[in-house]
Amino acid sequence: VQLQASGGGLVQAGGSLRLACAASGRTFSSYAVGWFRQAPGKERELVAAISWTNVITYSIDSVKGRFTVSRDNAKNTGYLQMDSLKPEDTAVYYCAAISTGGSVDSWGQGTQVTVSS
Repeated sequence: VQLQASGGGLVQAGGSLRLACAASGRTFSSYAVGWFRQAPGKERELVAAISWTNVITYSIDSVKGRFTVSRDNAKNTGYLQMDSLKPEDTAVYYCAAISTGGSVDSWGQGTQVTVSS
């Protein structure tokens, strides 16, 4: 499966952005979708994920209540709605297709999110 991430940009603190991850290939619905981010000088971290059934979601504590992960299998697209953005959310965000074994099978290209104070 090939992934294309979009939706990043520059926003003021407290603002919102919605990232989209468009997938090509018929097997998108069999993968969990993960959203990762990497800030300068830091390791890439998993921010949020959603199961292929659209039932199970996960997010790290620092984004709980602010970020919402979702997917639309009919459109082969995953989403990350980011509200109440903070400067520390500034990073390059990547989407990924995660197999049932937990490994990342495919990465989208990164999209830059910059939050100004």
